[in-house]
Amino acid sequence: MVHMFRDFWKSRRLIWKLSRNDFKTRYAGSYFGVVWAMIQPVVIVLVYWFVFQIGLNNATAELKQGIHVPFVLWLVSGIVPWFYFSESLSNGTNALLEYNYLVKKVVFNIDILPLVKTTAALFIHGFFVLFMVLLFALYGYCPGIHTLKIIYFSASLTVFVTGLCMLTSSLVVFFRDLSQIINIFLQVGIWMTPIMWSLEDLLAKYPFLAILKLNPLCYIVYGYRAVLFRTGSVAQLGWMNLYFWGITALVWAAGSHVFSRLKVHFADVL
Repeated sequence: MVHMFRDFWKSRRLIWKLSRNDFKTRYAGSYFGVVWAMIQPVVIVLVYWFVFQIGLNNATAELKQGIHVPFVLWLVSGIVPWFYFSESLSNGTNALLEYNYLVKKVVFNIDILPLVKTTAALFIHGFFVLFMVLLFALYGYCPGIHTLKIIYFSASLTVFVTGLCMLTSSLVVFFRDLSQIINIFLQVGIWMTPIMWSLEDLLAKYPFLAILKLNPLCYIVYGYRAVLFRTGSVAQLGWMNLYFWGITALVWAAGSHVFSRLKVHFADVL
């Protein structure tokens, strides 16, 4: 792990350059270019907003006991980090397959490829974070110094998903079906994360569902909402801080170990 982090730092300029190129070429040839990257998530948000707020008449959501907030803000504050996680995991898993021509080059450091994908996803994530902050401001939740804590939670998510992509990208080279499994996992995972529903409401009826808090994305979603609604701080998340970083360390240990052991075979398989 230390060796990989050292390589990342030494290759930071190359990572940044490849990330920008990856982001640009993804929409090259289309009339609207990168606009498509923004349209799809916005459409998804509008659909969920229409279904839950208009269709199911959920005009507000309960943030804490007795504290109700506009449902659209509740939804956006949870789904924006999920969009980043979903895109990073999907693209990062296929990083070695997509850049197979670089994998076959002896002199190229392929360790950085999963990080290139997660970094490229930050461009769109940054746009949606700004959009989210503006939306909160329109509802009276004006940004301030506290809003900068979003950078911490975004960085935490980047570290976690990059470690996960180190693992999945190395395994998918030998087990191509993993890409389809990841897609199914993401479709189910959005409903297993308290994005469009309140975990506290469920715990009042079904205490055993507290196990859902073991989802690392739960920590990120809780963090975003605590910052944007000014209902808490990082320290007030308590045990979730230690749990998230413990899981992240385990994911990185597993990802870096598997990647290092298998990378000598990547060129042969690809």
